[in-house]
Amino acid sequence: MKKVISVISSLILTASVLVGCGASSAPAATTAATPETQAPETQAAAASYSVAIVQQLDHSSLDEIRAAVAAELKAKADAAGIELTISEYNGQNDPTMLGQIAAQVMGDEVDMIIPIATLAAQTMVTAAEGTDTPIVYAAISDPASAGLTGLDKVTGTSDALNTAFILDMMLAADPDVKTVGLLYSNSEANSTMPIAEAKAYLDSKGIAYLEKTGNSTDEIIAATNSLVGRVDAVFTPTDNVVMAAEVAVAEILNGAGIPHYTGADSFVQAGGFATCGVNYTELGTYTADMAFDILQGGAVPEFHVMDGGIITVNTDTATTLGIDYSVFSTMANTVVEVTTAE
Repeated sequence: MKKVISVISSLILTASVLVGCGASSAPAATTAATPETQAPETQAAAASYSVAIVQQLDHSSLDEIRAAVAAELKAKADAAGIELTISEYNGQNDPTMLGQIAAQVMGDEVDMIIPIATLAAQTMVTAAEGTDTPIVYAAISDPASAGLTGLDKVTGTSDALNTAFILDMMLAADPDVKTVGLLYSNSEANSTMPIAEAKAYLDSKGIAYLEKTGNSTDEIIAATNSLVGRVDAVFTPTDNVVMAAEVAVAEILNGAGIPHYTGADSFVQAGGFATCGVNYTELGTYTADMAFDILQGGAVPEFHVMDGGIITVNTDTATTLGIDYSVFSTMANTVVEVTTAE
């Protein structure tokens, strides 16, 4: 039976601790899990591991993944009677800062690195090259194109996007779409494949498209403004640069009556119209399970593509745009309704 789940969601923007290299730098957070019920001699002999979680930047999807990874690792360690130290870092989407974090965690000789998002993963893999440090990445849309496959002791999870399905949603809600805006950052590896897929899909349908890109929040806002009055809908994949600007992007597009179809529910929680994708708590939990097995000597498997199929709709935005999205319930087993917080 098809079901609709109503969820009140809020977008919470928080400041992160900036982490550099050298003695003055410190992890954003450290969690130790030590079983208190063991006898002293058992504790002394117990295994202990250190894990660095490196988040590329702040936004709600990546925050959700980080929290799920840390929680599952801690639960696994507690259950196994293993001492686990988790250090969390945030690169603020700055390649230099990510490089400094990589140098620090390698200098700390951590037992594993778990990078979240593509640039973070690429930076950590480069830093760990030639070492025995395993890397288990999270939320890489296209691991092959990002150069993250076929590498020793490198694996993780993928949130690969079903681009055609999202564009099917767009046409189901409005069969009269004539021109689609493609809004993305050309510096985001996550966007390369889905944008190519979107172009091929739109070409096959005889629908025009207009590309606008930017590599900073200001540039994305300017690109969004340039789409107003020229397109009937906008598509953005799992693009971290656009996500960082989504509150402003959604305000512009909603005010112009243009629905924004996106690659992740974090966009929708920020005011975008709709998406179909993965559950990021499940992705983080799966990533942690892979990581913990490898820490305990398990084989390094191929990367895992998470199941998607969850449609998320912002009901506030639907009301603003005057869109009847009931057709989505015929396309997926689960439609999650969210609202934008003040």
